[in-house]
Amino acid sequence: MIAALWQVKTRRAMIANREPSIADGIVAALAWWREAGVENDFGDEAQSWLAEPVEAQPSAPSETVASAPRAAASAPVETPVERLGGLDAMPGDLAGFTAWWLSEPSRDHGMAEGRVAPRGKANAPLMVIVAEPEPGDSQSLLSGPQGKMLEAMLAAMGIAAEDAYIASALPRHTPAADWAALTAAGLGDVLRHHVRLAAPQRILALGGIILPLLGHDPTLSSDILPRFNHEGFSAAMLPAPDLASLLARPRARAGFWQRWLDWTIDGTT
Repeated sequence: MIAALWQVKTRRAMIANREPSIADGIVAALAWWREAGVENDFGDEAQSWLAEPVEAQPSAPSETVASAPRAAASAPVETPVERLGGLDAMPGDLAGFTAWWLSEPSRDHGMAEGRVAPRGKANAPLMVIVAEPEPGDSQSLLSGPQGKMLEAMLAAMGIAAEDAYIASALPRHTPAADWAALTAAGLGDVLRHHVRLAAPQRILALGGIILPLLGHDPTLSSDILPRFNHEGFSAAMLPAPDLASLLARPRARAGFWQRWLDWTIDGTT
């Protein structure tokens, strides 16, 4: 592009019956830089690109008044979180809670289709909590590959599948669920109430979302196993990867199994 601009200047100079001058070269170079989008001045002093811009001090009261709307417009607007419906009407017995879980119209945007009930009996030796049903679940929770994986795990643990209590945090399979919004809306209240009604001897929390819903900080050291405590009921908990991860990663299964053995052999209650 420099060559092209130089040729233009050269032709103009020849028409004027004179040779191109140094000034012509400078003009051509500046035109090239302007064509490339560089029109600002530069300096040798280092500047912080991440620093907040310094606003000029107002020279008159009128400028202060004019700048106020801009400052107010830049302030973040907090959107209130709408609480899940039916939280104040959750039944106080497990059978009633299951019926509420399947039919409560104020929950899940009124969508009752696709909800899957938990399975098992109260006071089970182990309550297994997953995030949500499998995609193909309809009549039974965890009826697909993840459920078969769980049955194999329970058999190795010496627990019959019908003796365990299986529950999910969500009533139906929900792709790309907004867990942060659901937690803020009170999903943890529902799950904690559910666990207290089921009153298991131990809890196996499968998936990283379960502990926050039960009121525990997942960033705490895994060497200290959490306990579930809610409204007078307490039970030992073992956090573990979700079933999809255990199904896909043999090393994750081996690590979980070692933690399970340590947990049960130590007699944690």
